[in-house]
Amino acid sequence: MPANPAPAPAEPRVEASADVAADVRMGPGSRVWHLAQVREGAVLGEGCVVGRGAYVGIGVQVGARCKIQNYALVYEPARLADGVFVGPAAVLTNDHRPRAVAPDLSAKSAADWEPVGVDLREGASVGANATCVAPVVVGRWAMVAAGSVVTRDVPDFALVAGNPARRLGWVGRSGSRLVAAEDGWTCPDTGERFHEVDGVLVEGVRA
Repeated sequence: MPANPAPAPAEPRVEASADVAADVRMGPGSRVWHLAQVREGAVLGEGCVVGRGAYVGIGVQVGARCKIQNYALVYEPARLADGVFVGPAAVLTNDHRPRAVAPDLSAKSAADWEPVGVDLREGASVGANATCVAPVVVGRWAMVAAGSVVTRDVPDFALVAGNPARRLGWVGRSGSRLVAAEDGWTCPDTGERFHEVDGVLVEGVRA
């Protein structure tokens, strides 16, 4: 008997109160919830969720299966790789010298500054009310604790917290803290093994 055919990918869905620009590209199964805004030229990969009241800036690139939670602000030119989580009310900034006016108190325009972005790598998580001050990179599967302020790059698999955020330990792909072993680190959920080289976590057992 032939196997059942795979179901067709769900169409993207935009709630009526959301504001999504006409040229936004949304992958299958993505959903934009109430009162969210997704600006011109943004790209959402397959299976993304943009929560209520969230903001995604002009040209922001979002990979597949990302979650941008309620009232999060993702300013351009941020880049989110696959599987990224941005928690409720988290902010990815884009101006490292913010001013409303020039030194003579004349209003600044878009031409008066060059935006800089936050880069969230595969599987990274930014907790609720955290702020990433551009330009910074949050590494693969790293985790930024709720309420933290990130002012410098975060290594892969690092757990950071505080203001400014500092590394407290390492986490695995499941989000659990890694457990120290005789020859490195182990994820208690998946059994994955890691070792540390000059402050950087490397996958696998030390050679």
